[in-house]
Amino acid sequence: MSVLIAFLSLMIERATGYPDRVLKAIGHPVMWIGSLISLLDRSLNRADDPAPTRRAAGVAALVAIIVSTGAVAWVVEALLLAMPLVGLVIVALLASSLIAQRSLGEHVTAVARALELEGIAGGRRAVARIVGRDPERLDEAGVARAAIESLSENFSDGIVAPAFWLAVGGLPGAAVYKAVNTADSMIGHRSPRHDAFGWASARFDDLINLPASRLSALLIVAAARFVPGASPEAAWRAVHEDAGKHRSPNAGWPEAAMAGALGLALAGPRHYGGVLVDDATMGAGGRREATSADIRRALQLYWWADGLLIGLMGAVAVIWYTVA
Repeated sequence: MSVLIAFLSLMIERATGYPDRVLKAIGHPVMWIGSLISLLDRSLNRADDPAPTRRAAGVAALVAIIVSTGAVAWVVEALLLAMPLVGLVIVALLASSLIAQRSLGEHVTAVARALELEGIAGGRRAVARIVGRDPERLDEAGVARAAIESLSENFSDGIVAPAFWLAVGGLPGAAVYKAVNTADSMIGHRSPRHDAFGWASARFDDLINLPASRLSALLIVAAARFVPGASPEAAWRAVHEDAGKHRSPNAGWPEAAMAGALGLALAGPRHYGGVLVDDATMGAGGRREATSADIRRALQLYWWADGLLIGLMGAVAVIWYTVA
């Protein structure tokens, strides 16, 4: 049932996205989860506590986030699936809100369009909406690389990972994944306030993203077979040679696959909040001078990889029900 829900959710979200009128009316699940995380951060993360105490408080906060989110999702799914067909469709609709195929594609397309129509100033404004690095330090090639890197990484943690955990654990699995991923983005960064408190969230997010990051790389490698000018062989070689060099245990996999497929050199030294982060290059030996045309080729790869993910979920669902 969970695999079928994952397949239906991917189909629904790719077709409709998350409607603006729904967002304006009730918000988004990530907003609700974010409110809980902010409350726990204000309540448990006390600046005058020593680091071990703040780390323990962060573990307690993570457990609270997982238990509360998982419990609510489990109750909702159990109640809805008591109504076999209608309940299944409603669960798939709810789960589709935890996947971001359309919005990711739209945001990255907006960067390419801004570069083409407004030049570097427009490109910087557009890319600032999807990356955390300093946009004013980016030239046109830097803007294009940032958009492609964001597309690659978010394909993994914004689409493949929630779909994977949805297939494994149903609505509770996807909801817990999204809660942990949101916690990592809010409190998992290394700042004076969150270095200790957010440690558990950051490490657990790394752990639960391991399978999806590898699957994302494989999907991008396979998708390169269908995109003119892309190379699955070079994508596979970049994954093998560069993915493990990335400072993140997960981001390097889809980034390296995308870099190799397009013949680009992604990642490398970047500025975040005025601080230079000296990261390894993904697709070493590739072109550094990326353009809006490369963003559009990356989007082609992305949509093909996403289609392969949907097909994979559909095939697994058919095989599962045939065998069962």
